[in-house]
Amino acid sequence: MKKSILFIVLLSFLSVSAQEKTKDSLQLKEVVIKNEKKAIEHKADRTIFSIADQSNLSAGTLMETIKQLPGLVSSDVAGMMYQGKLLEVFLDGRPLNISNNELNSFLEGLPANSVDRIEVITQPGAEFPATAGAAILNIITNKNAKKYLSATYTTSSAFTNYDKTRFRTYNSMLLNARNKYFGWQLNFGQNYRENALWNSFLKTDNNVFLSNTSTDRINRSQFLKSGITIDINKDRLLLNYDVFTSNGDSKIQGFGEGFSSLDKGKSLSTRQDFVVTYQKRFDDKSKKLDFVLNYNKNKNDFNLFSKLFSNDLLSNFSNQDFYAAKIDYSQGLKILDDGKLSFGGLYDKLIFDTKSFGTTNLEYNRTTTAGYIEFQAKLKKFDFILGTRAEDYSIEGRNEETNLLPFNQFRFFPNATIQYNVSNQIFFNVNYNKKITLPSTSALNPNNTTYENQNVSVVGNPNLQPTIFDNFEIKVSAFDYAYLGYNLSYASNQVVQQVSLDANQILNTNVNLSEIKIHNFNFALPLPYMLFTKGLQETMKFDFNPDKINFLYIYTGYQYHQIPSLETKGFWSINLMSQVILPKEIKFIAEYGINTANGNYFYFVADKPFGNYLDLTFSKKFLNDRLTISIYGDDIFNMNRSLFKPVNAPLLAYNKNDTRKFGFTLNYKLPTKNKLAKEDPSLLNDKKEENGN
Repeated sequence: MKKSILFIVLLSFLSVSAQEKTKDSLQLKEVVIKNEKKAIEHKADRTIFSIADQSNLSAGTLMETIKQLPGLVSSDVAGMMYQGKLLEVFLDGRPLNISNNELNSFLEGLPANSVDRIEVITQPGAEFPATAGAAILNIITNKNAKKYLSATYTTSSAFTNYDKTRFRTYNSMLLNARNKYFGWQLNFGQNYRENALWNSFLKTDNNVFLSNTSTDRINRSQFLKSGITIDINKDRLLLNYDVFTSNGDSKIQGFGEGFSSLDKGKSLSTRQDFVVTYQKRFDDKSKKLDFVLNYNKNKNDFNLFSKLFSNDLLSNFSNQDFYAAKIDYSQGLKILDDGKLSFGGLYDKLIFDTKSFGTTNLEYNRTTTAGYIEFQAKLKKFDFILGTRAEDYSIEGRNEETNLLPFNQFRFFPNATIQYNVSNQIFFNVNYNKKITLPSTSALNPNNTTYENQNVSVVGNPNLQPTIFDNFEIKVSAFDYAYLGYNLSYASNQVVQQVSLDANQILNTNVNLSEIKIHNFNFALPLPYMLFTKGLQETMKFDFNPDKINFLYIYTGYQYHQIPSLETKGFWSINLMSQVILPKEIKFIAEYGINTANGNYFYFVADKPFGNYLDLTFSKKFLNDRLTISIYGDDIFNMNRSLFKPVNAPLLAYNKNDTRKFGFTLNYKLPTKNKLAKEDPSLLNDKKEENGN
């Protein structure tokens, strides 16, 4: 850890002089580009990460990008958490509605360069489904549409070289055009990915490997996002269709106590999403009325064949249909300052079934009816948000043996926010909300849906109950980038992963914890390098965009899971990102991240640090900024791996991916006849501007 930090700081300071020698020219450029997107923005309820303009984040897969976000922890054991909160993943403002088993595949199949920004919403308001749980990760893939035909081509290639060379390629094209009444947008691409994974379970009381597997995978995926918009006077009709397909092959070699294996896997998946949105606008610009209809379909097929014994080990098929209708209305109120009232309703239905060797082994049906109301207002230096959401659930299902425990409940989910604006750059806010998380279908399925070998079983638990959260947060933020915060979540019936051992048989499943408290402290601060050369007084005189100067961004967080009847420890998450503008306007970025050892992740303890990496990126723009080329190296010291101990079993679990890779990314904006054309809002899943444009 110390060597990596020193490496970043040394490289940065060796390069800082480049900026100081060209101080005058750089200061002028900072004034010109001041209005460009910022890499990170902190708001009262969310943190926004710009992806499209960040060369260190837009290379590789979306999953790789997400793992680099400061404060985000992603692992096979801990799941996906931000500032101690489990994340529900949304795409363009809507839940993905896919199982945990399918989520990683989807995120690995989508190129990061197809994403505009990622919003991590730590305090979801009443307009968001209460089932989003404690926090939301919202992936925005939208681009801006121009009043002429435009096109952008992006390609990326990389290779890994851990035990052998493996290649990865990404290609995408964005086309769009619009006029006064009509517009269209098309974003399509492909992803080819070779990667490897190593897993093992060591029985610590006798140092015997119960399981040791290596997996070689090839995955091919394609995506298409399309949108049509029609303007009808002040109103707007949007039609969206998205499709994602993936097919993969895997070769799995394993050995352990009492077995040796050589298996071949084949997976096929298709995700389709249809959305119709009608946006009604009024002469009173404060009024908005939106209608949304959504249909989503997911199909997955996975087969596993033993090459040693010439027999099928798994033959699983699942199908999911999701229907939703939503209405949202808002208008201004002459109450206090800038008062606003919002309310709406939602009806959705999810139908899921899965088969094993042609026999239906799980049927799951969920119906949700919801309504919300939220009030916002300002009073001098105070901002207020007060709302509540009511949801009625009807959940039922059955497997081969028995019915699932039904869940039929009506619940209220209040939320409240108070923000004190110390100045136009410094804010203090307090937040509270109540949320719920429903168990996923993969967590409920009692069949062995993820076969590893004869010593390891991964099964669902049909008796899981929903998790109820009471979330509290207090935070001080300044200048968009800096903040200090603490949040606390009280969780009832928290769903957690649990590993047990019976002789040499390892069972991996999910259970409910009756209660748990999740504490999280977090701190972030940008430090311009001119602070060390010019001093604080001179640095504070500048009104600059931190994305265009030499700076060091520091993030640190402390998470602590307080579990009754179990002695637990917390852990630190640290992220350092250094940016230096080299001569010839070459941007150099070095990023280091680590999660410390000995902390509890629910029922697991990290034996060694994990999420440990050092990434380097060089990028430069050419041809009047139409062409951007980046070269990068990720996890250059090959440090990223995990080693966990279950608290209730004498085991040591090891996990390693071939994360060290080197590659380049090219982004080319095809020249257009009208370079000064005005940009309009996105055609894909966006809302019409209040001024009717």
